Amino acid sequence: MTNIGILGAGRVGTNLARALTAAGHRVTLGHRESGDDTGTPPAAGTASRYADHSTTARTADVVINATPGDSTLDRLTALRAELAEKILIDVSNATLEAADGLPGDLCYPGGSLAERLQAALPETRVVKTLNTMLFMVMTAPATLAVPPTAYLSGNDEQAKKTVAGLLGDLGWQPDWIEDLGDITSARATEAMILVVPHVMRRNGLTPFAVSLAR
Repeated sequence: MTNIGILGAGRVGTNLARALTAAGHRVTLGHRESGDDTGTPPAAGTASRYADHSTTARTADVVINATPGDSTLDRLTALRAELAEKILIDVSNATLEAADGLPGDLCYPGGSLAERLQAALPETRVVKTLNTMLFMVMTAPATLAVPPTAYLSGNDEQAKKTVAGLLGDLGWQPDWIEDLGDITSARATEAMILVVPHVMRRNGLTPFAVSLAR
């Protein structure tokens, strides 16, 4: 069992919390309101407790960032002390919002949110993954007709191994996980978000992933 904190209690964070608690982990869902060490009652449909972001990060061994990517950097930089020595799994995409509410242009063209997080949080081991699919695929990859790909980017090899183990708990087979290398490779997977709004405009929230075919 791992103590996992999830920053962001929207549908991405709640979906991950539900699956990770079912896999036997102790999960805290972080939201922006104040809380305490014991947390408030569990989130609807999960066994996870709620707490504020600071408590969530401080009491976890592994932290998942599921906050909106366009504001993530400011939010997480404020938690530098709480995130020190932790693994930070970044599943978000930093984009501007298009007129129809779907993802638009990249906030960090030529770079990535993950790289900026690693630079801002040098004592934290940042790993980018699960940002190339709709949220429901994150926890149910086997439901797609073709096996999807979960890409990994990060500077710390042991941190990536830990994250790969957690992906296994979510149903990801080892050969569906593609380690792309250090954190700079996250700029490639974050750029994949540019195809997503076009697919969603045609197909809505039908589950899909941007995957590697062999």
